[in-house]
Amino acid sequence: MLAVAVVAFVIVRGRPDGPPPAFPPPAGASGNAVSFDDFLGADACAECHTGIAQVWQASTHGRAGGEATDDLLLSPFDGTPIRFADAIVIPRTQPDGRRVFIVARENGTEQTFMVDGVVGGGHMLGGGTQGYLTSYEDGTLRFLPFERVRLEDTWFCNTDTRLDRGWLPITDRMRLADCGDWPPVRVFGNLPRFANCQECHGSQIEIAPAPERPSNTRLSSLSIDCEACHGPGRTHVEAVRSDSAGADIGMTALATLSKDESVAVCMPCHALKDGLGQDWLAGREFDESYSVMLPLISNGDIFADGRPRTFAYQQGHLWSDCFISGSMTCVDCHDPHAQNYRDANYEPLSSPFDDGQCIACHPSKAVDTARHTYHAPNSTGSRCVSCHMPYIQQPDVGDALRYARSDHTIPVPRPAADNALGIRNACQTCHADRDAASLERQATEWWGGLKPRPPGVDALLRVQAGDAGALDDALDAVSTGRHRPALAMTLGLLITGRLRADMPDLDDATDGHLRAAASSDDPDIAALGLAGLHLARGNRDATRRILTDRLASLGDMERAVRSRWAIILGTVADNLRATDQLADAIAVYDKALEIDPDNAAVLLRRGLARAAAGDPGSAEADYLRSIQLDSLDTLPWVNLGIARAAQGDGAGAIAAYRSASRIDPRDPLPWFNMGNVYLRANRHVDAIDAYRRAVEFAPGLPAAHFNLARALIAADRLDEARVALRAGLEFEPGNEAARQTIARIDSIAGSSDQR
Repeated sequence: MLAVAVVAFVIVRGRPDGPPPAFPPPAGASGNAVSFDDFLGADACAECHTGIAQVWQASTHGRAGGEATDDLLLSPFDGTPIRFADAIVIPRTQPDGRRVFIVARENGTEQTFMVDGVVGGGHMLGGGTQGYLTSYEDGTLRFLPFERVRLEDTWFCNTDTRLDRGWLPITDRMRLADCGDWPPVRVFGNLPRFANCQECHGSQIEIAPAPERPSNTRLSSLSIDCEACHGPGRTHVEAVRSDSAGADIGMTALATLSKDESVAVCMPCHALKDGLGQDWLAGREFDESYSVMLPLISNGDIFADGRPRTFAYQQGHLWSDCFISGSMTCVDCHDPHAQNYRDANYEPLSSPFDDGQCIACHPSKAVDTARHTYHAPNSTGSRCVSCHMPYIQQPDVGDALRYARSDHTIPVPRPAADNALGIRNACQTCHADRDAASLERQATEWWGGLKPRPPGVDALLRVQAGDAGALDDALDAVSTGRHRPALAMTLGLLITGRLRADMPDLDDATDGHLRAAASSDDPDIAALGLAGLHLARGNRDATRRILTDRLASLGDMERAVRSRWAIILGTVADNLRATDQLADAIAVYDKALEIDPDNAAVLLRRGLARAAAGDPGSAEADYLRSIQLDSLDTLPWVNLGIARAAQGDGAGAIAAYRSASRIDPRDPLPWFNMGNVYLRANRHVDAIDAYRRAVEFAPGLPAAHFNLARALIAADRLDEARVALRAGLEFEPGNEAARQTIARIDSIAGSSDQR
């Protein structure tokens, strides 16, 4: 018999029944109800802004994506094959001009994927790529795993989730399943259940439920159009066309924004961000949909000095002293329409390497360049950006393909410190033959002591290097500074690493830091302070009065703060659940639901913790409440089925799974778990049917293939079982039990042949 367990496959996504929460209920929905129909598209803007529109059309935003046409494609789609070890992929142009990828597998199957959109044009100087979208039957657009990189002029795929080796060129030694996005799973737009690109690689991307399918993707354009930055234009255009525009033109003039407001226009797409459960379109309140600070508290994708491990893009700007202590915005260096370069006086510059970007604010450095740089004037080593904005390869991408981005933290070169982080330092960009130690000695000889980092950043780097005691130094340093990212990261480390639910004691210094943060007018910082107080001292009357009073004073910030507050507590609870501290996890989920009682995601996750703690009845209550709050999410139904199965209610479990499959007939999880119930009940034919649907909709789910094989073996259908086992091994090649079972099937077949 196949030694593979029946897997209860769950994905986490939590409001308790009983007494009402002690806190006042959340405020009503936001009044900023921007809809998809409020957008008119770039052509409407071009009627009046012709010159700007022409400049934009030729820009990297204007050419950020579109239809698969010759002028945009990086590959000719001429039938030249892309060869894997176990498949051949042929990019081809059909007679009607449409582009396709034909995937021919060594098992004899062949699939054709239409190219319904192109993302990227390889525009970036440090390494640009191009991805390809195809329409799926569930209504989503999905990225295909075959991508093109301009500098190396080759096909590549992302192997991170399968091989943990980043981006690799496709060769005939690579299996198709080594590509993490095969079968196509990365969704275009924001669908939290899938890996996705949020709303950045196009304009007005919206995924909404549709009749008889779970989603319907619609968008204005695959370019980054006028309204992506300026917001919906309908009110403005109607006012101008009717000649009724007065002092209020129906649109904010972006040139009038403050420093923080101006940068916030760009950060939604040029920064790593966490979703808060609300959909976003330009013109809606971004702070109610996303946070650019919450990623700093949990996932480690950004070093404490702002350097990215992964796709944080230009988020380092928020760490730059030019921004924190100065007035630097994105548009001080980048023309927002042409994407050409300019200085702070808006004078055009010839290239991104023109010293004018820096000299406009630091004119003294141009008086005697060599005295400052110790390099010959006009040499690469004397360019400002060579040392202060080097192109850095993001570590998680790997180093097989070039994908470097200019360092927007604008640091001074620190060879030894950068090397310790695993980052190629600016000096080694030109002096690759020298090690970090010799470059550090040279830098010290020339410039003496290097400019120190902000104390909070320095302490945080020590924390990230394993010095837990440095967290106190970081707290003391960031509490009096203006470094918002360092403050957010420090508070996050405090909450997730040191605080516990209802601590018997909390030192006065930490309590003071949390109270100060709670009073901030920044929703991220305020939420971190409030969540920390709620977590550590939420059982004390005095603390609850502080929390309640602060809630009452939040005004327009309340929704933004509440959602973050609940997410922060949910993150703490998730960490506890992941380490089997289930009672503590449930207690913290309870706190998250106190502040956001109708949070369907936290309810679901508390249900998972209750189920793991051996209380499927309470878990079932959480799932049912989550279903009431989000009727289009299949995950509560799936987990409800698992809870019912754990209580011996097989019929009730099947009913829950069928409810999930009615919401999304192509969701593999209901079918997979349905198969598990049937298999345990020895209803092998029903199990086979359910598992076949699961692998149809999720070919990359090895457990479904292996359990299908178990059911087929039980039904004495050994040839089919062998096929299912091999399909599972494609995605889990190290499963020895599956290999041994194939060998036994082959042995049985051989014995039969001899007879």
